[in-house]
Amino acid sequence: MVFADRDDAGRRLAARLGHLRGEPAVVLGLPRGGVPVAFQVARALGAPLDVIVVRKLGVPFRPELAMGAVGEGGVAVINRQVVDSARVPEDELAAVQAREQAAVDARAARYRARWPRQPLDGRVAVVVDDGIATGATARAACQIARAHGAARVVLAVPVAPPGWEERIGADAGELVCVATPPGFFAIGEFYASFPQVPDDEVIACLDRAAGGADTARQGAADTARQGAADAADPPARGGEPRGEAAGEAGEAGEVRLQAGRVRLAGYLTVPPNAPEIVVFAHGAGSGRHSPRNRRVAGVLNDAGLGTLLFDLLTPEEESDRANAFDIGLLAGRLAEVTRWLRAQPRAANAAIGYFGASTGAAAALRAAAEPGADIAAVVSRGGRPDLARPRLAAVTAPVLLIVGGRDEAVLDLNRRAQAELRCENDLAVVPGASHLFQEPGTLDAAAGLARDWFLSHLAHGPA
Repeated sequence: MVFADRDDAGRRLAARLGHLRGEPAVVLGLPRGGVPVAFQVARALGAPLDVIVVRKLGVPFRPELAMGAVGEGGVAVINRQVVDSARVPEDELAAVQAREQAAVDARAARYRARWPRQPLDGRVAVVVDDGIATGATARAACQIARAHGAARVVLAVPVAPPGWEERIGADAGELVCVATPPGFFAIGEFYASFPQVPDDEVIACLDRAAGGADTARQGAADTARQGAADAADPPARGGEPRGEAAGEAGEAGEVRLQAGRVRLAGYLTVPPNAPEIVVFAHGAGSGRHSPRNRRVAGVLNDAGLGTLLFDLLTPEEESDRANAFDIGLLAGRLAEVTRWLRAQPRAANAAIGYFGASTGAAAALRAAAEPGADIAAVVSRGGRPDLARPRLAAVTAPVLLIVGGRDEAVLDLNRRAQAELRCENDLAVVPGASHLFQEPGTLDAAAGLARDWFLSHLAHGPA
């Protein structure tokens, strides 16, 4: 699932929390990114909005290991088992606690200038963040909410990695999540817009939430509409947000593509006046919901390039694993989709590039090698260009091969394939990256390389 922004995520999360309407609930947003999400939840439930300011207490020599947490009012939760097993001296524990408590108090002071802390005694604390990564901060918030007297704690987030429930354990009595996509490694991947949230926005959310009954009534109406929409048109595989099922390309949204005798689902984004569009060809077992391709597409969109992500195979075709490795089938499908794209008014005069990953890169190269393909540039990320033999020598579009430095087997295959290319080409190695570019910063590095290649070559048109 990809959310448009935190407001969209909050509305979708609120649709899952309707059973709490009428309960004595307080919605607690984790500053700062969780607060806009929590605002939409509080608005829908007609519940008061507050923030829960917490800090994890990390073991001094292993800060990622939590030995407790502190919150407002000097409330502390200490995990004695961790303190004892890590042999943390009491004076070091006290020093960490004092430092983190000072940070809590400083941040809380900014938020409490106009709105005091909501009492939690005997109430349902709905702890909300914009997503779960490690879960350490969310767990701390749940522990602090309970220490403040909450009778029941609900932890609610839009997105989390598979198995996130085990990370939270018994710290929350109820866990609610909209989507748990595979391949998770960063919350921001699942938001089309994921800017930093400043303190002023947190305070503005608290101000708006204090608007009273009108806010509550409007939120309930919005949630009812969202629930009806979800029932009538459930999210597509992977939870992709719905757009217009158009046969014609719009500025951004879901499209249905005619490729020969089959119809395929896609997501087309065309920034205003975009003269170039990049068509994505995913690898085996992936699709238009691939968070990595969506991340790269976002970088290209920010640079003014249009993008089209689509499913190369129908759901029925995907059931046969062999189809995912049928490069001839995939390349033919890519060529048909390209013809469809060029028939759309907004794309009629656009230069077209291909971005391929894994087996999708082989399909992109093979499709680009066909006579009259008219492809302006090709980028492969962690691809298998060797599977496009013997058509590599016929490719005329400039080709960039991007491979992770730790992906040694695929790097060797790319070097061998590069030797067979007769067009302008380059091989870029991203240090420290494995095949899926999961390491911090490596996917961004690959996206930047792709962006620069397309900006440099698409403007010149096909070779």
